[in-house]
Amino acid sequence: MFRPATAAIIVAAATLPVTAAQAQTAVDGYLARIAAFNHTGPQLNAVIAVDPDATGAAEAARRIAGPLAGRPVLIKDNIEVAGPMATTAGSLALAGNVTGRDAPLVAALRAAGVVILGKTNLSEWANIRSSQSSSGWSAVGGQTRNPHATDRSPCGSSSGSGAAVAAGMAWAAIGTETDGSITCPASMNGLVGFKPTVGLVSRTHVVPISHSQDTAGPMTTSVHDAALLLTAMAGSDAADRATAEADRRKTDYVAALAGASLKGLRIGVLRKSAGTNPKVLALFDHALADLRAAGAEPVEIDYEPDPAMARDELVVMLYELRVDLDAYLAGLPGPVPVRSLADVIAFNRAHAAQELRWFGQDLFETAAKTTDAAAYHQARANSLRLAGKDGIDRLLSEHHLALLVAPTAAPAWPIDLVTGDHGIDVGAGSLPAIAGYPHLTVPMGAVESLPVGLSFIGAAWDDARVLAAGAAYEAARTAPLASPTFKPWQERAPDQAD
Repeated sequence: MFRPATAAIIVAAATLPVTAAQAQTAVDGYLARIAAFNHTGPQLNAVIAVDPDATGAAEAARRIAGPLAGRPVLIKDNIEVAGPMATTAGSLALAGNVTGRDAPLVAALRAAGVVILGKTNLSEWANIRSSQSSSGWSAVGGQTRNPHATDRSPCGSSSGSGAAVAAGMAWAAIGTETDGSITCPASMNGLVGFKPTVGLVSRTHVVPISHSQDTAGPMTTSVHDAALLLTAMAGSDAADRATAEADRRKTDYVAALAGASLKGLRIGVLRKSAGTNPKVLALFDHALADLRAAGAEPVEIDYEPDPAMARDELVVMLYELRVDLDAYLAGLPGPVPVRSLADVIAFNRAHAAQELRWFGQDLFETAAKTTDAAAYHQARANSLRLAGKDGIDRLLSEHHLALLVAPTAAPAWPIDLVTGDHGIDVGAGSLPAIAGYPHLTVPMGAVESLPVGLSFIGAAWDDARVLAAGAAYEAARTAPLASPTFKPWQERAPDQAD
């Protein structure tokens, strides 16, 4: 896996604080990498803002013992961070949204010694504004580019988080997911990405879409690093009712990786979620062979989701978007020009040249009209049943399985700001997203130098088992991984072609 030569990668002893010099060297190296690759060089547009307090944070980190002390991390720009940086969700409507507060998940990372480097670009409003959007575009940050092929999509909505870590701009990043927004960009940028059980990590002071499905999670270069971050982030928050069980359910996720093994593990193979691309299918078969060689028992599952699940999910997201975003905007402490979804729609119309240049806001406009509470509750109950009880839970129980696997996403498609994303429907990510269950993607190889991830999906609160299985596969994987080229796909070297 690519790591920047210009940045020191701190491997701190668990019982000793890093020195100020170590922490500062790491911060300086990553900041130099951002300066060279973000708005210059390949112009990845992965980072929206650099935290001017990062130097002071590096000094403070030396006083904290633990494996995260001094680790430089980027935060997706829909998560609030104390200091002078705004939390914009990529929208000009929130360009002045400096709240002066840390989201609880950020406060927990700081308490563990993490150094906040800055904020990452994203699909504007976490990709809920338009049905024709280009993943990774925001009015504030521009179009994020995939470092593996700069003319191809980084996926979204945690586009900048994925591209920045893949390009060596930070040790790790935090993304958010409602449906696929951590796992897809992690897969397409060649990273590990983990969407925890909904309710394991607080969503307070995170710009919302859906309280039923939203969660934050780590995006890293290894399962071990994801487990480190999750251990620090997990926990109950009185302001977020979904996290009521988190303190009881959380564990030391790094310790849970000790002795991770696939031996005797029955794993359901979601073959109908793998798509039809023969190169993706061959790579998936290679991963299944690696799982089998490591002692797992892959079991082919004949399953296709009920189309009603996706239809009802959209009703849920649009209804909750209106309610949840209205509440978030109304409660912001600073002077912002928008206090409701209706205000945002009006702002975009008034600033159409900047905000609506490439695509519209049809999903916002539909959400503003999605007010039927009875239809919403019926849709939520049905989608949750289809994804959870009659979906993942039934598959695991009927086939006596520990986990499910499928390719995470298609290889990166060309960026198209005119007509939007053109991804092939590959992967089973909507099942755990709607159910609120854990979903891990681990790199499994590449198709024509474009990364593809392998998804591990488990039952509710089975985060430790999912991470352990992913770590065991990571150790057993035999397919070569792609490295970023920082060039358009057509300009890749001959030895980078499959």
